[in-house]
Amino acid sequence: MLRVSEHYELTDTGRQRRANEDSLFARSPLFVVADGMGGAQAGEVASQTAVEVFSQGLPDGGSAEARLQARVIEANRAIHQLSREDAGRAGMGTTLTAAYVGDEDVAIAHVGDSRAYRWRDGALERLTEDHSLVEELKRQGKLTDEEADEHPQRSIITRALGPEPAVEVDTLTAPARHGDVFLLCSDGLTSMIGEAAIADVLGRHEALSDAARALVGAANEAGGRDNITVVLFRVEEVGVGGGGVDRTTEAHQATSVATALTTDQVRAAVAEREVQAVQPRTPRPRVAGAPPRRRRWGARAGAALVVTALLGAIAIGLYAAINSVYFVGTDEDGRVALFKGLPYELPLGIDLYRTEYRTGVPAASIPPARRATLLDHQLRSHDDAVDLVRQFELGQLQGS
Repeated sequence: MLRVSEHYELTDTGRQRRANEDSLFARSPLFVVADGMGGAQAGEVASQTAVEVFSQGLPDGGSAEARLQARVIEANRAIHQLSREDAGRAGMGTTLTAAYVGDEDVAIAHVGDSRAYRWRDGALERLTEDHSLVEELKRQGKLTDEEADEHPQRSIITRALGPEPAVEVDTLTAPARHGDVFLLCSDGLTSMIGEAAIADVLGRHEALSDAARALVGAANEAGGRDNITVVLFRVEEVGVGGGGVDRTTEAHQATSVATALTTDQVRAAVAEREVQAVQPRTPRPRVAGAPPRRRRWGARAGAALVVTALLGAIAIGLYAAINSVYFVGTDEDGRVALFKGLPYELPLGIDLYRTEYRTGVPAASIPPARRATLLDHQLRSHDDAVDLVRQFELGQLQGS
């Protein structure tokens, strides 16, 4: 069975646009990229409306493709209705590429010229076809790839959500296996850098956060003519016979162990042991005439084995927790950072955590009420912690 082991999303206005009309949605196992179009911020409204429809999740019943398609049709209807109610939004629309990770594969729904790719074994494969003028001319053999890249009408799309009351939706199901990485992106990426450059970036960056930043950076270096949005997610096999480890269960168990190991009772027990260790032992008085006591080596050996087993279990629990749970806090410079492990220090300065990622967001810039609740060192899964850090970086929590 498949699950999302890691995901990271990033959107950028680019270097030549004043506003960002791209929108994204990322809540495992559902991911969406939408690229809006239309004047007076209508494109932003269209893409955000599409994302809001998908934020409800997928409807029940039917195949994953059918459920995705139903949401796309619902989004089209909502955007079209808004465009009819406001003359300033007439004709607004958005592209949309959505992916849903199922038990064995990834279902995709697609309208417009945003794209979906699969990265596997060092090879990049495009999964969607652009609904654009130049792509249609290429399919008809009237344009080469090189001519299409420089065509003055390459930004004209032939299909979008919103302009018409009904929309044709492409759907497909892509086989997936352990380690596959999927990329959803707006054309602000693919119109700036080619697929060979995208493959090169994915090949050089194992961490999806690094890859996303490198992709956006490359598009901006190439000119950044449009808004740039990338969504990356990696899948892994879990469950019985899946060849992998169910990290969700592992993290839950590790969190339970970590909670048990960090109570005041444990701290008190440790302190008591330290006090006892430095106090001199007082010999027991012997009763006159009583025979010397025989040492009960068997009982003591059994007790030693029990203690050893308990200490071993605690050590295993600590190791599992340190490698399976995450928390968000601040680094020594007062900036938001992602940590792996438990937010505690042992005697002698031994940390139960390590820094996984540092942001450029000063904690002081976050409103106090949000800062108190979101930087409380709460233990989180990897995906939850990364999501929270990403929100800080995108400024979505600023002033909320």
